[in-house]
Amino acid sequence: MTQTTSPTAQSEALFARARAVTPGGVNSPVRAFKSVGGTPRFIREAHGASLTDADGTRYIDYIGSWGPMILGHDHPAVREAIADALQYGTSFGAPGEREVELAELVTRLTGTDKVRFTSSGTEATMSALRLARGFTGRKLIVKFRGNYHGHADGLLVEAGSGLMTNLDGVLGASAPSSAGVPEEYAALTLVSEYNDPAALDTLMTERGAEVAAVIFEPVVGNAGVLIPTPEFLAALHRVQDVGALLVADEVMTGFRLSLNGATGLLGLKPDLTCWGKIIGGGLPVGAYGGRADVMDFVSPQGPVYQAGTLSGNPLAMAAGLATLRTLQADPGIYERLEGYTARLADGLKTLAQEAGVPISVNTIGSMLTPFFQDAPHGSVRSYADAARSDTRAFGTWFQGLLSRGVYWAPSQFESIFVSASHTDAELTATLEAARAAFAALNSTQPIEGVSP
Repeated sequence: MTQTTSPTAQSEALFARARAVTPGGVNSPVRAFKSVGGTPRFIREAHGASLTDADGTRYIDYIGSWGPMILGHDHPAVREAIADALQYGTSFGAPGEREVELAELVTRLTGTDKVRFTSSGTEATMSALRLARGFTGRKLIVKFRGNYHGHADGLLVEAGSGLMTNLDGVLGASAPSSAGVPEEYAALTLVSEYNDPAALDTLMTERGAEVAAVIFEPVVGNAGVLIPTPEFLAALHRVQDVGALLVADEVMTGFRLSLNGATGLLGLKPDLTCWGKIIGGGLPVGAYGGRADVMDFVSPQGPVYQAGTLSGNPLAMAAGLATLRTLQADPGIYERLEGYTARLADGLKTLAQEAGVPISVNTIGSMLTPFFQDAPHGSVRSYADAARSDTRAFGTWFQGLLSRGVYWAPSQFESIFVSASHTDAELTATLEAARAAFAALNSTQPIEGVSP
């Protein structure tokens, strides 16, 4: 009898080894494939628009390391910049020229006065909120249900695709999305509804004098892609009228949607902005910046302490500089990214309709989410809307794509990201895989939890 080797044998073996030494076998939860089932792929290498796993299987990649790889994996300019920086050392624990150059470039592109680098997006958001509290002398923070701002205690409240707790009727009430977050700490974070300007106005009327900052994702990514309405953007700016700082979390969208991120694309004027992902070219990085009078409160110039051993790391600064300069040098890149994403969205809509599978597609720039529910395209605007999606159907569809060489985000409540390395060949192959994956769903039955 011939013994057949599993096509994921190496990933399965690595996953078993990892589970013995790492919680859940992964270093970030969504990588475990818990919401979609099956064995997570352990990646060996990545080039352009593709990943290759430990078993040698190649996939068209649509997560791009969850956003940083806007140019594609292993881009020559980024690789060469890292190699050049590497010959001089990996970390100094002292200031260097590259961090000055990147700060100059980020402030020039975004219209920000001053910027401070960190080593992660979580550090950036938690530092920005500490700064807001120090600057205003107030304690409370407002965030929006379904917005994810990293895993700091005060931000793991109604956080994206984590545990959501419904506290209807309690103005601004919130609950931790993780064990280990004290309710007393969570009580300092008030929660409102994304894309509900009336709810935000009411909350600020009642509690605005106590609010240090309102933090928000200009375009939500961790509830699936949610796009703000003009009315909601106007309500966000009204929080500044009561002395609260407006903090834009552009860790995901910064330089993804334009050279000035979602802030520039949507005409926002935040007091502070947080960045990550793209500004490090795929290496660990974060940053926060804003008005000079606010940023001057940061130590050592001001009384708000924040530090980091690897902040301004020369390799990350080099990769970030190469990425932003490459984006700058190609004025048509954002139009091409948007064009590919729009064609992908149109193709998914058509194929789903042909298969009798109801989906609602949200897309902006090079970000896209197909929600498995029967709703008009673009009408999913809040976490409550997104939560009506059929995660079972999505999981089946995800596995259908994966088995046909397409690596999609392994959660219904995530965005996918298109890179400059995706070409017509990848688009054609992706839509062929999607056609088969839609057909594999039992379209003769209504999708669970969705009205026919």
